[in-house]
Amino acid sequence: MFSRRTRILLAVLVVASLTFVILDLRGGEGPFATARNVVSNVLGGMERAAATVFSPITGAGSWWSSMRDQANQIDTLTAENQALRTELNVLKNDKARAAALDGLLRVASVGQYRFVPAEVIAIGPAQDFSWTVTVDAGRNDGIEQDMSVINGAGLVGRVLKTTANTATVVLIVDQGSAVGGRVAGTEEIGIAAGTGSQDSLEFELLDPLADIRVGDAIVSFGSKNGRPYAPGLPIGEVVEVKGTSGQLTRVARVQPFADMSQLSVLGVVTKPPREDPRDSVLPRGDDLSVVPSPAPLGGDEAAGDAAVADDTDATPAEPAAPEEETAAVPVESDAP
Repeated sequence: MFSRRTRILLAVLVVASLTFVILDLRGGEGPFATARNVVSNVLGGMERAAATVFSPITGAGSWWSSMRDQANQIDTLTAENQALRTELNVLKNDKARAAALDGLLRVASVGQYRFVPAEVIAIGPAQDFSWTVTVDAGRNDGIEQDMSVINGAGLVGRVLKTTANTATVVLIVDQGSAVGGRVAGTEEIGIAAGTGSQDSLEFELLDPLADIRVGDAIVSFGSKNGRPYAPGLPIGEVVEVKGTSGQLTRVARVQPFADMSQLSVLGVVTKPPREDPRDSVLPRGDDLSVVPSPAPLGGDEAAGDAAVADDTDATPAEPAAPEEETAAVPVESDAP
């Protein structure tokens, strides 16, 4: 058991503790209030410092979970973005192919060409020719050697050789290529030869006195039975003329209508038209045929009536005679 001295000391300590507790409960202004505040401030500062120091460690789990969620969200958005880009590229390609096929159908319908559509699947030299492409249609599709190949802008080339499912096309810009051509709107003919450049042909006139100017269009003259070149196919536009009228040789530089660097959907002409379409297939055919015949007649009548009204006071019955004369003009011009 405890000794007497120990029991007295314990009793004193218990009484003192109870006294201080009672005094503190009475208003918090006991003798140890200041010390308690000091200790509380010290311990609070230590707690805040410890929280600052150890917060990265204690929050590592939450941080890792947040980073993992963000990484998953980034991966999801990246995949969706890539899928949208792929879909957009597909739509662009489909739109370009639809536009190319649209132009091809226009050429074929205007010129009455029968053709087999084909898509370019390879580009490269073949059989001593530098400018050739391969299309995904061949003998099984009715394609044969020396058939004309076109796109929505005009003449592209001719079939060089075929397999069961493919065909090799030599382009008109190849140095070994030559096409009989005619200046649109005239009967002047010549030879359009490839230069090896994708945007240039040389057109040499057979008649050195023939008139040819910058801006003139060149169309294919046509071969026997439409092979290798069908008639009336747009070839290109004259951008430069070398030599003057009367020289032994006159050569014009021609820019092809078809862009040889952007060939996608082509058409192989399997049957040429019965009649030469002349200049009707030209991309700018509407500009070449200035005005239909009825319009100038009406315009001349209006101009004639205005001139008569200004120059003389004719009676209303007098303009009837000019109307009959102008009405007879198309009959006389159509007779030949």
